[in-house]
Amino acid sequence: MSAFTAAEPAATTTDQISLYRAIWRWHFFAGLLVIPFLLNLAVTGSIYLFKDQIADIFYSHRNIVADTGAMLPPQKIVDAALSAMPGTTATSYREPAAGNRSALVTVSKGAQSTLVYVNPHDGEVLGSVGSKEEFSWVVKRIHSLEYFGTWTNRIVEIVGGFALMLVVTGIYLWWPRRQTGGVLTVRGTPSRRVFWRDLHAVTGAVAGIVIFFLAFSGMPWSGYWGANVNAWLTSHDLGYPAALWDEVPKSTRLTQDVVNRPGWIVENAPVPLSDAATMSPPIGLDKAVEIARQLGMAPGFSVALPSDPTGVFTASIFPKDLSQERTVHIDQYSGKPLIDLSFDQYPALGRAIEWGINVHQGQEWGLFNQLLMLTTCMAIILSCVSAVMMWWKRRPAGRLGIPPMPQQKSVYVGLWLIAIVFGLAFPLTGAAVLAMLILDQTLIRFTPPLKRFFS
Repeated sequence: MSAFTAAEPAATTTDQISLYRAIWRWHFFAGLLVIPFLLNLAVTGSIYLFKDQIADIFYSHRNIVADTGAMLPPQKIVDAALSAMPGTTATSYREPAAGNRSALVTVSKGAQSTLVYVNPHDGEVLGSVGSKEEFSWVVKRIHSLEYFGTWTNRIVEIVGGFALMLVVTGIYLWWPRRQTGGVLTVRGTPSRRVFWRDLHAVTGAVAGIVIFFLAFSGMPWSGYWGANVNAWLTSHDLGYPAALWDEVPKSTRLTQDVVNRPGWIVENAPVPLSDAATMSPPIGLDKAVEIARQLGMAPGFSVALPSDPTGVFTASIFPKDLSQERTVHIDQYSGKPLIDLSFDQYPALGRAIEWGINVHQGQEWGLFNQLLMLTTCMAIILSCVSAVMMWWKRRPAGRLGIPPMPQQKSVYVGLWLIAIVFGLAFPLTGAAVLAMLILDQTLIRFTPPLKRFFS
């Protein structure tokens, strides 16, 4: 069971066959562990790519309105939402992206947050949904398994690392070795194992580079690797430009604590403090929105409201057009922009990571990007299904049918070195690889019943 494979190598030297079998065995183990998770990632990822289109079809009653011209002031829209949800407090307001789109107000009561959709022209409340019940939120967290807890999210991080390994080892196994089939053509019929082997190999070879990109560009969201890389980039001035915060007082809150959907680079940036010692009254939401508009924020931006006397208004937008990505923290008393951070201010590496995330989500080149990522997800599903089918057809009765261990045990020295390097780059995946190797070389190898079952 694997993500890619091909025929046995035509080369006949013992060393070459041993290396092939060792990599095949690794490839099989990795695929055996991750296929269910890869299927989840591909299916939920396919759905998430078209979240906006799906939302407009199934939830048009709360997303789309008749454009009747003038819109109400933001505070009146927020008041309408609060009237419909007694006992709640408003935490953020999202501007309509166009005249035919609803405004969105987030309100909270205790630990519960609710999204309230309001017609910006007449203040009619169109509907509401719990923030953790909203369609795209649920799909995204099932995609990352974060929906089921922190430890399941760590599994997805391990799977992402294994996916990278499957692509690399799969390309090695696919690489032409004088065989005539299974390179770019598929032989046989679905009743034969060679059909599924060739389909698996050709699919992986054609889509491998994009699958590798999808796996790697998804790693920044991972709880351990992504968080540590973000921290490292920031400490080396390769993430958000930390010098912007040198001249303003900072709170202990992070941007991700106040913004519903922060950019990856800025999610751990501190939120500045308003000058509460001033004698000026708060400027209010209407003025904060007006300031954000004057600063040139793209339509559809959100404004997080101050939660205490030292809080700030945080205007932010993370649109499909990365050039318009922006975060502005505004003093709630003076209306002064304390921090104004746009995409073009990110260091080159930070821009590259944000670009990768944007492409991963199908947002960079419109419909073409969505279809490209959808095709890649379909290729992952096809690779998983064909892997299961070819394993099913080759497995011995009553046994798992893991490829045999190589004759030359010395090849494992090189594999151990590769595992160490891989583990340093992706620690959680490296730990899983180490556990897999220890299991393979100790428990399975020296326990006859297990050795027979796995053979």
